[in-house]
Amino acid sequence: MSNVICSCLLGDNAKVRLRLSQMLHSEIEEIYGKEEEAISEEIRHICEIELQGCRREFFDNPRELPLAVGQQVIVTTDGGYDYGVVYSTGLIARKKLKLKGLDKPGAERLDVIRQADEADMLAITELKGRKQEIRDICLGKVKKHNLDMKLVDVELRMDQQKLSVYYTSAHRVDFRALVRDLAGEFKARIQMVQITTREEARRANSFGPCGCLLCCSSWLPKIHANPFAEKSQFPDSNGNDSHAFNITGICNRPKCCLGYSKHDKSQGCGSSLPVSVPRPGSRISTPSGEAVVESVDMQKKLVFLRYIRNDQKRRVPFDKFRNMESKQ
Repeated sequence: MSNVICSCLLGDNAKVRLRLSQMLHSEIEEIYGKEEEAISEEIRHICEIELQGCRREFFDNPRELPLAVGQQVIVTTDGGYDYGVVYSTGLIARKKLKLKGLDKPGAERLDVIRQADEADMLAITELKGRKQEIRDICLGKVKKHNLDMKLVDVELRMDQQKLSVYYTSAHRVDFRALVRDLAGEFKARIQMVQITTREEARRANSFGPCGCLLCCSSWLPKIHANPFAEKSQFPDSNGNDSHAFNITGICNRPKCCLGYSKHDKSQGCGSSLPVSVPRPGSRISTPSGEAVVESVDMQKKLVFLRYIRNDQKRRVPFDKFRNMESKQ
């Protein structure tokens, strides 16, 4: 993957995401209806803010500022302040908060300070203009110290008191000398963050082989560590040839969207099944008890069973499955 310069905030791709969010907010009553349930004071004024690096976090709006999707705001951070863009508010933000399990009582959240004014906008524009310069300086320092690492992205906080450096490396890196050098250069606290190639792709905020904006950069709330955890349930289990191009993203890892591509077991590949193999969804009797045929992998000639008495799952080759039936 080439070097990444993240252009998520205020870029063209961000405008597309914000437009989709605006459309969702405009149809909120049609989708969810009118909210009638009592709302806890802790989450009444919750809003979702998109920060640098395509990061979205939830903030409180204690001053009850009239925030709208796409509006730039100034928010508190760990010991300072930064800028962001409002991504969702009201009922949508509360729904997302609950879905992510972050609505627990007593949860601490940072606050929205104010809406960005003209002075803030000038500071944000100046900061974005300096990003390439900051990146070039960091690259020069990495080469100077001859470190075996790849610089992916840099983020200078709006108050210029903290610089986050994102990198990838296959080995452990001793960057203590680099941190001292950068701290002296920028007069700021330096945070070195090692990320994976999946995170690198997310920060690229680019388009995938499908021609659409990357799922991890646009809507996916969490990057999948291994979307093939239940490989038998993915479309590569049918009789078609599987090609690496079709399942590998720009991060050279299996596409995260494969986790949402589970085929309909009721429509599996029943028409092409051998006579001795029952269709998915049918019940059979085995020496270990009654079981349900979850799915059939024609390519690997495997039958996936789920036993009814203990909900245990098992995969059986075609030949062993025939023997199981003959022993009954």
